[in-house]
Amino acid sequence: MAPLVFSRTLLLLPLLFPLTAFAIEDVPRKDQIALMAEVKKVDRVGVARKTKEVDARPASPGEIVITYIKGQGVETRSKPAEEGDWVVRNRCEETGNEEILVKARHFSERYGEPLSATDAAGYRAFKPKGNNMSYFIVTDEIGPFNFRAPWDEMMVALPGDAIVQVQTDESDTYRVAAAAFQCTYEIVDPAKFVIDASLR
Repeated sequence: MAPLVFSRTLLLLPLLFPLTAFAIEDVPRKDQIALMAEVKKVDRVGVARKTKEVDARPASPGEIVITYIKGQGVETRSKPAEEGDWVVRNRCEETGNEEILVKARHFSERYGEPLSATDAAGYRAFKPKGNNMSYFIVTDEIGPFNFRAPWDEMMVALPGDAIVQVQTDESDTYRVAAAAFQCTYEIVDPAKFVIDASLR
């Protein structure tokens, strides 16, 4: 049986918008890629890049990484890891140091060479390359909503969360919890708030 890796994240507004209060089927389904395109049309998208150091280790083939949001529950779960994939752990105590699975083809694009020796748990420090990502912040007018993430699992986006998109691959569009975004990303060009009934 594949090992389960639990990770944690804390949102800025957990009392107002607890993830556990929103079952996936209880919120409207939206296409996050189409929504990003609509927000781009009205010139409300910003640019951010992940800059905070992370810890990462090679994933075991078949391993399933469960990203656990502290105070909310499970954010998402990965597909079984393949050879060359990595488990990446954010360094954010306020978010619970949540972990995600990063595919081998993306890891080298997003992270540089290791900055430290391997620790007892197999992790090494890495610095994100800081590639620019398009983003917008989910407002009350837009969210909450559910969508299918690029790794083919359902996610729920809540007001305050960021929807981010790899600028060279629009299909790579997903949610970053509000506190995780604030902790790990640097704003290059701030997003403007979206107040548009057509985006509801």
